[in-house]
This record gives sequence, structure tokens and C-alpha cells, in this order.
Amino acid sequence: MTIYKFAGFWRRLGAYTVDCTIIFFIFIILASIASLAFFSGAISGNSKNFIADLADPARFSLIKILIWLFFIFFDIAYFTYFHGTTGRTPGKMLLGLQVVSEDGTPISFGIAFLRAVGYLVSGALFNLGFIWVAFDKRKQSWHDKIAGTVVIIREPQNATAGISIPDNLPVFPTPQHYVEQGELPKESMTQASKPPENNNN
Repeated sequence: MTIYKFAGFWRRLGAYTVDCTIIFFIFIILASIASLAFFSGAISGNSKNFIADLADPARFSLIKILIWLFFIFFDIAYFTYFHGTTGRTPGKMLLGLQVVSEDGTPISFGIAFLRAVGYLVSGALFNLGFIWVAFDKRKQSWHDKIAGTVVIIREPQNATAGISIPDNLPVFPTPQHYVEQGELPKESMTQASKPPENNNN
């Protein structure tokens, strides 16, 4: 039975940083496309009313709230998809990590969604739920405890350098009889010690 270690705080932080960077850039691209489409449509309609709406603090606050909600939705969808399919986001793949259930089985999309929503709980109080990994016996964060999951170190296959030897071949060669330099084989010595035969009959 193979035993996998629980992933520690710093390794998980590195994977999470990679994922957050990916999410940020994808969100910026999507937000830019949506904003361009929205502004183009609004300006082509009635530009005066559009400018007046942007100057309204209540209207502008509503737009910021919608953007924030879309970011949260995208963040949850990102982690739910990757954890639900393989248990590994791009960041976890890069750092050799995987999310599994507490009994070691793969998690479902439902558990992955619950865990992703649990990120909000972990980050609600000064990110204490994330920091909890450094002190927990099983390296579980608050969202791990909510979803009943653990993060293990699971290096990709064929990552170790070496040589592949088929199982049906012997590891060591068949023993051979070697002769030191200056020493003749016993059979040769025997033949050499025999006197030459007299063929003058």
C-alpha cells in the first residue's frame, strides 16, 4: 500500500498563488471583453444618459458589486471544475498535489463545489482558515474540514530518473569463469604439461 504525505502550508500556498494568477488573467480578459461590448452598446444608444448613469454613485456601486459577484462565481467554477475532474488544478499539478477525500477516494463535483464555497469561509476572518493548514495535524484548512477532504503530495508518474529493467530479466549477469592475467585455464595447463607424442613408430 502506497502512503502519501499531507501537503504542507508553503507548498499549498505556492499552488494557490499559481491558480490565483491564472484566474486573475482570465478574469481580466473576460471583463475587458464584456466591458467593451457593454460600453459600445451603451454609447451607440444614448451617450448622455449613459454618462449620467456612470456619474451616479449608486449606479456605479451596483456595477462594482456585479463585477465582484462575477469574480466570485468564476473563482468557484474554476476550483469546482478542476477538483471535480482530477482533484488537481494547474497550480496543484505544477506542485505535485491532489485533493482527495479523507478516505483517499476521488472527490465528486458536489464535494468540489462545497470545498470551493468553503474558500469564502476560510478567507472571511483574516485568511485564518488558510493559515490553519500550518497547525493542523492532517494539514487541513477550514474548507477541507467543511468538505471532508485532504491535500496530498502526489508526484507525477515517471518523474524519477533511472533505468527501466524488465521483470523477466536477471538483475545480475550469469556468473562467468574469469582468468587473471598470466594465468592459463586449467584445461590449457593440462594440455601444455603433457609431453609431445612421438609419432615415429
